[in-house]
Amino acid sequence: MKKNSVFLSILLLAALPAHADKYESIRQEIRQAIARGNDFLAAKQHPDGHWDDAQLPAITALAVSAAARDPRHTSQPLPANIRKGYGWLLAQQKPDGGIYNRGLSVYNTAISVTALMAGPYKEHEPAIIKARKHLIDNQWDHGKKQETDEPGDGGVGYGAGSDKPHNDLSNTYLAIEALALSKKLIDDGKFGGQPDLDWQAAITFVSRCQNLEKTNDREWASDDPKNKGGFVYNTKDSKAGEEKTPEGRTALRSYGSMSYAGLLSLVYAKVSASDPRVEAVKEWLTKNYTVAENPGMGDQGLYYYFHVMAKALTAANVNDLRLASGKQRDWRSDLADAILSKQKGDGSWINSNGRWMESNPILVTAYSVLALEQILASIPAG
Repeated sequence: MKKNSVFLSILLLAALPAHADKYESIRQEIRQAIARGNDFLAAKQHPDGHWDDAQLPAITALAVSAAARDPRHTSQPLPANIRKGYGWLLAQQKPDGGIYNRGLSVYNTAISVTALMAGPYKEHEPAIIKARKHLIDNQWDHGKKQETDEPGDGGVGYGAGSDKPHNDLSNTYLAIEALALSKKLIDDGKFGGQPDLDWQAAITFVSRCQNLEKTNDREWASDDPKNKGGFVYNTKDSKAGEEKTPEGRTALRSYGSMSYAGLLSLVYAKVSASDPRVEAVKEWLTKNYTVAENPGMGDQGLYYYFHVMAKALTAANVNDLRLASGKQRDWRSDLADAILSKQKGDGSWINSNGRWMESNPILVTAYSVLALEQILASIPAG
């Protein structure tokens, strides 16, 4: 009888689709890592519901979003600490609709809207509608002509209270993501006539952050093989620096995290997969594919890179990546393995390079858990 059971098990395994067998082990590892990461975060939550710095609601939003998406919480109601986190976030909403305290109103509001959309609460919808308007009101139009005649027009910056008076692709992608994910709340007319982002202007700004001469009118845009298709921080600056092109021009260097942010922005803005901008950034990402570092930046912003990489490849419906060598890479397994290998014994993650706050274990653990949750949700059904 025992031999028959073993034989039957072998037959059942053989009958499973290839991808089901391929991912079963990593699924279990990811679930355990998510649980340990969220348990670490839960232990760090303050009694009033917030995480880390109360002046930066975005950190609470990332942590509560990671908790709400935990596969352990698929049934209602969500645990009390998650509900308390959402309650704290909503209490930070200002009369202008933004969810912020010290400033950086767009950054904090955009991440908060995405977190609120991850929850199951219909009663949060009016707050989300107000927050959407705040994001839309912060879209740049220098001349107020509804034209994109200035390089920064159509983009979004940090918002009120920022000491960085510029717009950039990072904040623009966060705003685009929040508005795209919450757009279904305004589509049925339940909240009456609601404003929406000038999506074409946003696409123009995003395009002006890409190294692609065909669609970018900035002088620095370059089609040299190292940079073509990739993205930079904004229309004037790349955190990866500058370099001379073979023709002697000064180009802004493309780098990984912003290139995934650019791809995600184009996808959420409903730019066709056959559009030259989408094809070019996919080609750059394929040429520079790695989970060992943030291409062009080394270990700077590594966990931000992991997070946006998981979201962008999922949104773009990318399964295996075909590299320039002709080999195919399973990005889900590669990225999951990289993140899993870096988890600490207490369930947290931290970057030894502290740029962009990545020495903060709460922020970095939230990034890591969210990336793993995205990978888990994107695995083809078995």
